[in-house]
Amino acid sequence: MRHVNVLIISLLTLQLSFSQINEIGVFVGGSNFIGDVGATDYISPNQAAFGAIYKWNRSSRHSYRVSMIFSELEGIDLNSDDPRRQQRGFSFNNSIFEISAGMEFTFLDFNLHSGKPVATPYLYTGISIARHDNNFFSNGTLTSENSESWAYGIPMVLGFKARLIDKFIIGLEVGARYTFSDEIDGSIPDADFRQQFRFGNINNNDWYVFSGITLTYTFGENPCYCIN
Repeated sequence: MRHVNVLIISLLTLQLSFSQINEIGVFVGGSNFIGDVGATDYISPNQAAFGAIYKWNRSSRHSYRVSMIFSELEGIDLNSDDPRRQQRGFSFNNSIFEISAGMEFTFLDFNLHSGKPVATPYLYTGISIARHDNNFFSNGTLTSENSESWAYGIPMVLGFKARLIDKFIIGLEVGARYTFSDEIDGSIPDADFRQQFRFGNINNNDWYVFSGITLTYTFGENPCYCIN
């Protein structure tokens, strides 16, 4: 009988180890660009950003996360504190669609099945890829190359989340994206035959920042760290 009980407990533990909990929801906020055109403020949203987010909570301390975010990146030299940029007077707009995947780590246990209020700061990082239009400046005018590119990057996100009511989780986060591209603002044309139009610091790649709120709904089986 003892062996049977041990076998049952082992099977239950194995079953629970494959049980997970899911979160799905939305991101709403703003974006700002940091590059060779416009202001260089790190957190200064000037365009709307919105998207969808999904999390697979692997434990009370980490989750796998995927998101898709749409936004319009904008840079205006006249809004810069640099007198040289103000005198130059360039400006650009570029629509982007970002897909990001990675891991979210919480500073504190975030056990949604404890029945108690839960809240914690968190970090998120992984990889991102953002589709953008290719442009260049000719005589100070932004000109389209009639093509698109994908900018690979590394997201670095700091946030705070808490259970709002029942199965809803609300979060506030700021996330910078370092990209391996210098083409988003048109300072480095994608086409080789337009390289004479390049300008700015060619040793610094483009950055952009998303700041906003996430609201997710939890569903699915209890995770492996919670046994009812």
